[in-house]
Amino acid sequence: MEIEFVAAQAAVQPRTAVARVVFEGQSLEGALARAKAASRFTGAKGQTLELLAPEGEAAERIVLVGAGKAESFDALAAEHAASSAYSALKLSGLEAIRVELPTDDVDLAARAALGLRLASYRFDKYRTKEPAEKKPSLQRAQVVAADADGALAAFAPLSALANAVAFSRDLVSEPANILYPVEFARRLRELERLGLEVEILGEAEMAKLGMGSLLGVGQGSVRESQLVVMRWNGADDPNAQPVAFVGKGVCFDTGGISIKPAEGMEDMKWDMGGAAAVSGLMHVLAGRKAKVNAIGIVGLVENMPDGNAQRPGDVVTSMSGQTIEVINTDAEGRLVLADAIWYCQDRFKPKFMVDLATLTGAIIISLGNDYAGLFSNNDELAANLLQASQTEGEPLWRMPLPEQYNKQLDSMIADMKNIGGRPAGSITAALFIQKFVNGVPWAHLDIASTAWKKPSSVPTIPDGATGYGVRLLNRMVQEKYEG
Repeated sequence: MEIEFVAAQAAVQPRTAVARVVFEGQSLEGALARAKAASRFTGAKGQTLELLAPEGEAAERIVLVGAGKAESFDALAAEHAASSAYSALKLSGLEAIRVELPTDDVDLAARAALGLRLASYRFDKYRTKEPAEKKPSLQRAQVVAADADGALAAFAPLSALANAVAFSRDLVSEPANILYPVEFARRLRELERLGLEVEILGEAEMAKLGMGSLLGVGQGSVRESQLVVMRWNGADDPNAQPVAFVGKGVCFDTGGISIKPAEGMEDMKWDMGGAAAVSGLMHVLAGRKAKVNAIGIVGLVENMPDGNAQRPGDVVTSMSGQTIEVINTDAEGRLVLADAIWYCQDRFKPKFMVDLATLTGAIIISLGNDYAGLFSNNDELAANLLQASQTEGEPLWRMPLPEQYNKQLDSMIADMKNIGGRPAGSITAALFIQKFVNGVPWAHLDIASTAWKKPSSVPTIPDGATGYGVRLLNRMVQEKYEG
C-alpha cells in the first residue's frame, strides 16, 4: 500500500473514503452527529460506523472509527484505529483511504501509517481465480498530519519494520513444497542487498562441526538441512560484542517416526516461525541501519518419516559433546536449537542470546492463543523483553525454570532425553535448551501460540502468519542495546 502524509487542508482525491478517528464521548456536528445518534456507535475502541459522505464533503464515504478514551490514545491505539478503518473499507470498491486523527502528534500519524501497512498485508500469490469483488480495492492511503515532513521522517524506520514483518509473514505463509531449507536459505542470501553478511552451512559443514543433534532431525528428508548465519555490523565499533538471536526453522514437521495425526498437519508449514522471526529482525536492523552488532542464526530442516529417519530410542551427539536419547522424534525443534545455540555462543561470544521457536503445544494450554512464553536465566534480559512486548503489543508471559524439573529429562543411557513427559512440557523443553547455553545470558520465547492466527482478533494482523517477535525484538534492541 502506498502511504502519503498530507496537511489537513489538502484536497481529498477522487474515489477516496475518509476515516475520522473519534474518541469515546466526543461530540460531532451535523450529519455525522445525527448518524451517530441513530446508531450504537459511541467511539469505543474498535467500533466503526460507515456512511455515505454528507453533502459538502469531497469524500465518497465517511467512516467513523472509535479510538476509546482520549487519555489512552497511544501509539498502539493509533495503529489499531487506522487498521480498523482499513478493514472496514478494504472491500468497498474505493481506491484510497484518508485517515484523520484527533491529534497533531506526528509520531502517532506515523504509527497510524504503520497500522495501515500491517493491516493491508495479504498473501495471495497462489490465488488465480479469486473474483474481483473479494479482493481488497484500497491501494493508496493518506494520513493527515500537522507536519507532513516530520511524519514522513518518523515513518522511515517504521516502514523498514513493516517491510520486515511482511518478509517474515511471507516466509511463514509459503507452502513447504516451495519453502524448504535450501530455498529458505536462498531467500536469506538475498538480504545481502540490505547490507547483511549471510553465510550458509550445508550438511557436510555441520557434520564436521559435530552437529549430530540438528542433522538427526533432517536425516529422513530428501531436502538438505541448512544453518544460516546472518551478521549486521552497525555499531560504531565493528568489534563490539554482538547481540544474538537464534530461530527454529523446521520447514515442515510431520513429527517424523512419531508421526502427528493427519488432521491439522498442513499447519506444520509454519513450524519455522521462529526462524522467520529472526530473519525478519535481521531484515529490519539492516533496513533501518541499526547502531548495533547483531547475529541471527537459523537452523533449517524438514522432519520427515522415511526409511532413513531418526527413530525413537536413537542416541545422537550434539556439537557440545552432550549425548541425547531421542524418545520422541516430534520433539525435534529443541534438537535443532541445541546445536544452533551452542554454535552461536561458541563462535560469536554474544552479549546475550534469544531463541524463538514454535516449540510446544503445551504453551498454548498454559497461556492460550495471545501470549508467548518467556523463559530466561537472566532477569535483566527478561525485563527488557517484557517491556518491549508491552510497547509493541506482542504479549509475553514469564515462565519458571525450576531446577528440580530437570529430573524429567534424565536418561538411562545418555546425558539426557529430548522430552520430559506431559507434565510441564513447555518448561522441560526450555530446560533442555538451557543445557546448551553454556552460561550466556539467554531467553527462550515459545511462540507456538502466536506465530499463526486464525481467526485473528488484532486489527493489524490479518488471519494467518503474524510475524510475531519481529516488533518486540526490534524495539528491545532499539531501546536497550543501540548506541
